[in-house]
Amino acid sequence: MKIGVPKEIKVHEYRVGLVPTSVAELTRAGHEVVVERGAGDGIGSGDADYETAGARIAPDAAAVFAVADLIVKVKEPQPAEIAMLRPGQTLFTYLHLAPDPAQTRGLMGSGVTAIAYETVTDASGGLPLLAPMSEVAGRMAAQVGAHYLEKAQGGAGILLGGVTGVAPGKVCVLGAGAVLVPGGAAPKVVSADLVARMRKGSVIVDVAIDQGGCVA
Repeated sequence: MKIGVPKEIKVHEYRVGLVPTSVAELTRAGHEVVVERGAGDGIGSGDADYETAGARIAPDAAAVFAVADLIVKVKEPQPAEIAMLRPGQTLFTYLHLAPDPAQTRGLMGSGVTAIAYETVTDASGGLPLLAPMSEVAGRMAAQVGAHYLEKAQGGAGILLGGVTGVAPGKVCVLGAGAVLVPGGAAPKVVSADLVARMRKGSVIVDVAIDQGGCVA
């Protein structure tokens, strides 16, 4: 199989679909891996690292999409990427389709087979690809929120929504289990009225935002 790894183009997304060690495993198994030039720069993995692992470096995303049977990404495809997808191709990435009908229509029109990381389930019904990312996000949410609570930012209180992996303390935490609907939009568990009653300078970190957010 020819596996393509394009560089992520969504704003502030620096991750990459496959790290060099993953590429090495795939090439040892007989697959061909094509990586866009600079795809791993955001995580400190240069093109030379990918070439050492057995990948071929492509000059741009178009070259990756043109040859790959399977496209491996991190974030949902942007319009320019959807335009390069074709029937018979498989896309493997986080999709979060529920709050994004335009993306859904684009993927359906492309004819691609799209598999969303966040809906892959194991034998026990768990979400093995979503769970570790949720734990990382839960820990980061508290840190990011703390930054905006600093005096210089004028913070007055914090609400963490859709969080996994952070223990409740002197913050209001809405657990991910309360807002996670696999494949569906997150329910609005914090109303506009409640938001309006928060003090000026309060901070909301809504980790469920990819699924439409749990805060009105």
